[in-house]
Amino acid sequence: MTATLPDIRTPVSRSGSRGRLRAAARHHGPVLAMFGALKLAGFCSFMYLLSSTGSYRTRHPRFGGGAHAWDVLATWDGWWYQQIALHGYDPKLVPVPGATGLITLEGNSAAFFPLYPALMRITSAVTGLGPYGAGMLVSVVASFAAALGVYAVADRFGGRRAGLAAAGLWAVWPGSGVEWAVYSDSLYVALAAWACHAVLTRRWLTAGVLTFAAGLNRPTAGALIAALGVAALLSLRCREDGVLRPLLAMAVAPLGLFGYLLWVGDRMGDLGGYFRLQSGAWAHTFDYGEQTLDVLTSVPVGKFDYLFAYPFADFISVGVILLACGLLPLLLRLRPPAVLVVYTVLTLALVLGSQQIVANISRYLLPCFPLFLPLAVGMRRLSLPVQCTLLGIAALASGSYAGYALFELGVP
Repeated sequence: MTATLPDIRTPVSRSGSRGRLRAAARHHGPVLAMFGALKLAGFCSFMYLLSSTGSYRTRHPRFGGGAHAWDVLATWDGWWYQQIALHGYDPKLVPVPGATGLITLEGNSAAFFPLYPALMRITSAVTGLGPYGAGMLVSVVASFAAALGVYAVADRFGGRRAGLAAAGLWAVWPGSGVEWAVYSDSLYVALAAWACHAVLTRRWLTAGVLTFAAGLNRPTAGALIAALGVAALLSLRCREDGVLRPLLAMAVAPLGLFGYLLWVGDRMGDLGGYFRLQSGAWAHTFDYGEQTLDVLTSVPVGKFDYLFAYPFADFISVGVILLACGLLPLLLRLRPPAVLVVYTVLTLALVLGSQQIVANISRYLLPCFPLFLPLAVGMRRLSLPVQCTLLGIAALASGSYAGYALFELGVP
């Protein structure tokens, strides 16, 4: 008679799953805890400053106002995202009657990419939250995913301590006030950071899908698409990962961005309709850096007679531009992989080469997380208590320069 052995596969499998979860919690828990603490400190500081002024009560809810201080987190772009989540799109080119200046078209929702409001709508349907609550939930969760992505990339260069520093720097970067707001920035950085990490770890299909999704979220995904393409071509040249997977990644990556632009153009009856809308309704065009140069030569000498001037916020933006330009050579000295170099350089070029509200530049440079690598590698020499103290002080200050300066003194 043959004895029947007990089936121990399920308990072992469950034990293995619990072990993996515990290992993941030990590894990622400190990153999430540090990022959350820094963001919470900055957020509370921002809310205190905003509540102290009270001027938001006198403004239109669409333009930086509301009954409560936290309502401002869903104004400006956040108002548009809520309208899309509630009502969908209506792409069109409508001239402003008698307009002769920069603004010749009426703004509409087609200027805002669909992934973030789609997630808002799904979250609202699942949780029962309104568009404001759903948008905040998506942004907060995405910000933690982005912090882990920034950590994962930096960890490959400088180890765990550098990864923690990089995630902390992203939490307090000028412009980080929109990370916890009804804005799409956190979602985009999460997708971009993990797409870059997937390229670094040669998971080409994952990188292609994440880049595809990023293209449905922000137009600057063109920089990420180009970076993935360069990395894939280098891989094909070296025959490191075969041919099929890099080619599939290259094919999938641009479909989100180009698909949305073509859909908008088709609905408007003009294939270049998206760019006409950006130019005519928001005066946002690629001017090869003319606007940025104008601001850089005006703000340091106290002149604010350029287009879309917001003195205090612009002063911060000038500092951010100079900081980014100073960090780029330091990043290149680390000799990072091509995907990070191309992504960072092209993102900088797209942001600094555009005519726009200059106060927004500190926000638009949030995706340039590889610029944190030189600082993060340098900060790993500091003890953990010193590192946390420095980041904690920056977090308290970020309530002013990363939140208040954008939402109260400028236009995020």
